[in-house]
Formats: sequence, structure tokens, C-alpha cells
Amino acid sequence: MSDLEHLDVLVVGAGISGVGAAYRLATSSPGSAPARTWAVLEARDAIGGTWDLFRYPGVRSDSDMMTLGFPFEPWTDPDAIADGDKILDYLRATADRHGITERVRLGHRVVAAEWSSADARWLVTVEHAGGRDRLTCGFLYLCSGYYDYDRPHDPRLPGLEDFGGCVVHPQFWPDDLDVAGRRVVVVGSGATAVTLVPALAERGADVTMLQRSPTWIASLPRRDRVRNALQRVLPPRAAGSAARWKNVLGALGVYELSRRRPALLRSLLSRGAMRALGSSELVADHFTPTYDPWDQRLCVVPDGDLFAAVRDGRAHVVTETIESFTEGGVRLGSGRELGADVVVTATGLRIRIAGGIALSVDGEACRTGDLTVYRGTMFAGVPNLAMCIGYVNASWTLRADLASRYLCRLLDHMDRHGWRVAVPRAPGGMVGRPLLPLRSGYVQRAADELPQQGDGAPWLMRQNYLLDRRDMLHGDVTEGMSFAR
Repeated sequence: MSDLEHLDVLVVGAGISGVGAAYRLATSSPGSAPARTWAVLEARDAIGGTWDLFRYPGVRSDSDMMTLGFPFEPWTDPDAIADGDKILDYLRATADRHGITERVRLGHRVVAAEWSSADARWLVTVEHAGGRDRLTCGFLYLCSGYYDYDRPHDPRLPGLEDFGGCVVHPQFWPDDLDVAGRRVVVVGSGATAVTLVPALAERGADVTMLQRSPTWIASLPRRDRVRNALQRVLPPRAAGSAARWKNVLGALGVYELSRRRPALLRSLLSRGAMRALGSSELVADHFTPTYDPWDQRLCVVPDGDLFAAVRDGRAHVVTETIESFTEGGVRLGSGRELGADVVVTATGLRIRIAGGIALSVDGEACRTGDLTVYRGTMFAGVPNLAMCIGYVNASWTLRADLASRYLCRLLDHMDRHGWRVAVPRAPGGMVGRPLLPLRSGYVQRAADELPQQGDGAPWLMRQNYLLDRRDMLHGDVTEGMSFAR
């Protein structure tokens, strides 16, 4: 391995997690230590991750940008719920401003990583346009999220091959698709579907959202008046911090209400939908799920745009099962047929842990479904490896940034004491629990691939920013950890 390029830290992925990790690595090293060597490898040909991949109409954040944005680079655009192109520009501008862009190697896909205890380093295999290379690193940090960017979920809709029109999946939206004056059926009811429907209506489509079952939907203002007022009287960083904490506490309060008083939150969401739609019948038939809020992810619509499109007759909602597609549309379980020129299969994403990288430790393959997370970012028995996972009940970036700051604390501790290896060690008798506290389809489908968590700190991944902030930034980095030189 001595002839291979070696880096102290290798970050995989240049989306919102990878850019945030790079900033923390660049700014958190102790001044007395030699500068760490690090780089970011990105499989795609551009920085941006999810926000470079998804180009479907209306693509936007489903978290407010004061918390989805970086704490070190406050979001200043007037829109709190922002369109995808604005978010992509923000990510790239942040990377440029902080010298991160030049450390990103585009078109470099990591396909395998092998830990060698004898060498105390990872041997990483990378594919790129010129072929395949190898390099080594002391610490491997996976910031590629947990979705499969290459393959969306395919529920094999019956008879779809018989449909005579155009079939599109939002993950691969064609640039030249014109929907004006065409009948569009969007199959699905999750975050992508509720974004697409009003956007397609704005483009002149006769659009119908076809859902098997409803989703809880909350309307939030596209612009945060409190944040905008703070920006007028405070410096940008202070205004950004104040708005960030306001939204952190608000989102946490809603989630805690969903766990403690689910009936109350159901009532509040239903009343909000009724005010926006002006019809209790529409709410009862199409916007009242059988599950409690946050048993599955709560969808957000800015300024109630979906409700407005349905109320004004520019969009329609049908809640039925699909019997089969036909040449001219969709035949429903009731026997009714929906005519369609375009079908959009907004049927969800697939989870792919560790970006599909083949991981092994001393020649033994690491199956992700057999792993147990430590502090929600490392894995029991796996040395010098971390994975960035955000929240499911709040902005992804809140936890992603805590994970990166924790990792820098751990690296600093290792440098100070001369340690080369850090391995979380799970205690005996610990009871395993599912990693993600959701009953969403994409989580259930990936049950065998998802790592588990434990039943207590530091093995329990809590969906609580306040508790995580205390532990990740101030907790004992040696707790549950084994070190070696």
C-alpha cells in the first residue's frame, strides 16, 4: 500500500452532507497539529447531490432553509421553503467560498473499501472515466445519504407496459417533457407527489394525484416573516442563528406533540386542510390518513399550493387502488377509468446504505443489516468508519452537521493521544431496535438492509436535536470506544 496515495480522511459524496463535512474538516483541526490531508470523492459530475440529481417540476425543500442550510453559512434568500435551483446555487456558492470545490474529485465513484488492521487504514477502490484506481485513508466518512440515486422504487404497477402514453419517474425527469394541455396522472401521495401536482397544474396540465391512501400534509408559509424581520435588525449570522433556533424548537415541538397527543395533532392538521380546501368532504375522503402524524413522514406544502390547486379545480385527487393500466389510462379498483396522456410514477425511493459500497474488515464482508450504529454515525466493530445520517423528523442538516463536528472531535482526540484506530464496542445484552422510527414504505422495504440501533446512549439514535447537540458536541468521545496505536 505504500505506493498508493494516502489521505488522513476521505469523504464520500459532495451533496449537502459532504460539503458540510468538508467545511468542518477544514476548520476544526487543532492549530498545533499538522494539517490533515483530506479530499471529497463524488460519483456524479457536479457538486450538489440530491439537488443536482432531481430536476422534476417544482422540486424544493421540504424543510425550512434556516435549518436545512448550514449554520456557518446562513440562508439569506427571502424564501424559507426554497426551490431546488436556489438550493443548488447555495451549495455550490458555499463550496466555492470556503475552498471546498477544489478539494472535490468529480466523477469518482467509490465501489469498495477494505479495512486492514495490520496497516490501520482503509484500501479504497474508485471507478472513474479513466478506469479504476486505489488509494488509502486513515478514516472513511460516508456522506452519500441513504437513497439509491441509480434505481428508484419500482412497485411493478399492473399493466403499465400496456399504457400508450408517456411514463416518467421523477428521479429521471426529461428536460423536454411538455405537459401543457395534457392529462397527467401522478401515482403517489408522498413528498414528491405533493410537490409535482401543483407545479404541473401551473404548467397547464390537467393533473390528477392518484393515491392508494392519504398522507398527512401541513401548509407552511413559503416566506418566514419572523426570520425576515430579524434580518432587518440583526447582522446576518445573528439573524440566521435566531431563526434557526426558532425553527428547531418549533419542529421539535410538533414532533413531540405527535408522540404525546397524536389525536390533537390530527385535529389541527385536518382543520388546517379544511380551511385551505373549504370542504370537509375532500378532507375526509383524501387528506385523512389512518395512521398518526409522524408514523410516516409529514409532508409540507408551501403556502398551501396543493390545497389551492385542488380547491380551484386545477388539480384533482383520487383515492383508489389500481386494477390495471390500459392503453388510454388507468382502470381503478372501482371499475372507473382515468384517462391519461402522461403517467408520473412518484412511487418512492429505494434505500441504499453506504452508497452501495462493498465494505469489509480484514477480509470479512460487512453486511449493513447486521451492523449496530454508535451515536448514529459509527458502527460497532468497524474501525475508523463513519456515516452521515440526518433526521427523519426535522432538517437533515441539523444532525448531519452534528455528526461532522463529532467526527472532528474524535479525530482531534486521536491526534492528541497518538491513536490511529477507533472502534465502537457494543456492550453485551443490548437490545436492538429499528434505526428509523417510521412506518413509511421505503423504510419497511429496506428493513433487512438498515443497521439497527441499541436501547440506550450512546447506541440509541434519538430524533432530538437538543439531546444530540449536548452529547455530540460535549459528550465523552471515549465512551463505548476502543482505541489502538
